[in-house]
Amino acid sequence: MTFEEILPRMKAGEKVIRKGFNGAELYIKLVGESTHDGEKLNPYFLINVSGEGYTMFTPTVCDLLAEDWEIVD
Repeated sequence: MTFEEILPRMKAGEKVIRKGFNGAELYIKLVGESTHDGEKLNPYFLINVSGEGYTMFTPTVCDLLAEDWEIVD
């Protein structure tokens, strides 16, 4: 799947990953708009990495152009 195909599914709450990642990455999810310390927090991506937990994720150009995205159950 392409990034354009998975983005609406991420907006619907599904988790995704690229087959091209090295395997430690469990999934990426979109966190919707919320608040933090009374201020608006814009939507952002989180990636869950085995043994490391969550960190912010920013897709690279390669990620955006890749066609190996898949939905994670």
